[in-house]
Order: sequence, then structure tokens, then C-alpha cells
Amino acid sequence: MGTSDPIVLNGFKVMIIDDSKTIRRTAETLLKKSGGEVFTAIDGFDALSKILEHRPSIIFVDIMMPRLDGYQTCALIKNNKMFKDTPVIMLSSKDGLFDRARGRIVGAERYLTKPFTKDELLKAIEPYL
Repeated sequence: MGTSDPIVLNGFKVMIIDDSKTIRRTAETLLKKSGGEVFTAIDGFDALSKILEHRPSIIFVDIMMPRLDGYQTCALIKNNKMFKDTPVIMLSSKDGLFDRARGRIVGAERYLTKPFTKDELLKAIEPYL
């Protein structure tokens, strides 16, 4: 793929877990325009049943959420035999070394700082297509 080739998702299943309606809607709009199939959840508890139901190919999870934070959600996903190989990308408004390290410890593949651009979002997904 050349650098100018658009990244096409063609039904690639993406789960966005974020308590911010704006972030969920933005990510969903950007990914659907690229052909992705998008599922959203407002927090970790909401996400767990939806992950079982939809079996996403990749999961984006916000770190700061009520009830079950992103680290706990990621750990639960990675501790499940069915989903341990599903890539999880942490989302955070903070670009801290500690957050990145903690994300790695619970099994996250990558870390994306909010707000993100369409290119950043697609580039985070590209290695898993």
C-alpha cells in the first residue's frame, strides 16, 4: 500500500468504548466513512456483552470511564480466551508515559491520544487489517 492509498476497512468490525458521546460519534462517523462496521459502548460493563455479541476485530477503549475504567476493561478482554488476541487500543486525553506503560501491562497493543484525527484512527487500525 502506498502512503497516499486510502485505508479501506470493508466491514472490519470496530468497537469504540468511551463515556463521551462526542468521541463515540466522531469515531463512528470516521470509521463508517471508510467502510468499517462500528459498535459503541458507554463503559466497560456495557462493552462486555456487546463484545461477546459482535466479536469486533479491534477495540478502542477510553482510560477514564465510570464504573469500569479502560485498564480494567482491557484486562477483562485480554483474560478471556476468546478475545485475548483481539487488539485493544487505549484512548486518553493525557499523553503520559505512565498511562502508556500501564496500558501495556494490561495487554493493550497501542495508545492513541484524544482528540485524534481520521488519519491517526485509521493508522492505528491498519496493522490489524
